[in-house]
Amino acid sequence: MLSNMLLGRYIPGNSFIHQMDPRAKIISVLFFMVIVFFANHWLGYLLLILFMLSVIKIAQINIFFLFNGLKLLFFILIFTFLLHIFFTRGGTTLFEWGFIQIDSEGVITGIYITIRLVMLLIITTILTLTTSPIELTDAIENLGAPLKKIKVPMHELAMMISISLRFIPTLMDETEKIIKAQSARGSTFMTGKLKSRVNALIPIFIPLFISAFKRAEEMAVAMEVRGYKGEEGRTSYRELKWGLKDTSAIVIIILFGVMLFLVRM
Repeated sequence: MLSNMLLGRYIPGNSFIHQMDPRAKIISVLFFMVIVFFANHWLGYLLLILFMLSVIKIAQINIFFLFNGLKLLFFILIFTFLLHIFFTRGGTTLFEWGFIQIDSEGVITGIYITIRLVMLLIITTILTLTTSPIELTDAIENLGAPLKKIKVPMHELAMMISISLRFIPTLMDETEKIIKAQSARGSTFMTGKLKSRVNALIPIFIPLFISAFKRAEEMAVAMEVRGYKGEEGRTSYRELKWGLKDTSAIVIIILFGVMLFLVRM
């Protein structure tokens, strides 16, 4: 199940979104993250869902494959939904028992906030699925170029972000292998008291940390052997080219945001 984690994975393709400039994709995602919060009405959320389904279709990503890869994050969505159900007051009281009270406003707010989180998770996952780590590094560094004037190490920051994203699925795969190995040795993780379950996780975390440090050391040695010294004297083999499709995508995002804002008003 952990191996199905999609965040940080890259799937090569030839879709419209795959061909976009990575800078345009990052800008579009940032705009969309702001636009999501414009929705405060059922019509606005319906438009968000239809827009997201269109993006998934354009990216040529199977929607069932996408949601299957996000199952590990569903507990966050459920937890958020329950928080709003039990702690948001207003509207009609739907259920009351002792100190537990569920109001209609809590249910509606919980649904809306959950939809927002789903939209944010999906759009960031689509970004990593359609953009290679190298393209992400180049795009982040290029977009942050003005910050170099105030001595912000954008190249190093971009490299750290891309490596972190790249290692998420790798660590998930490693965790699943360790769990299977420990289960084969008779370890149980889902039964027994809470204390015994926590203790059972120790044989997972220790090998996982050792493996992570080992991979980090191997990567550091490989970069040092290849003469990597950060941005100093470094040129780029790949040139980012902004095209009409990139401008069109951002214009569409802005127009969609204006439409959502009008619905909100």
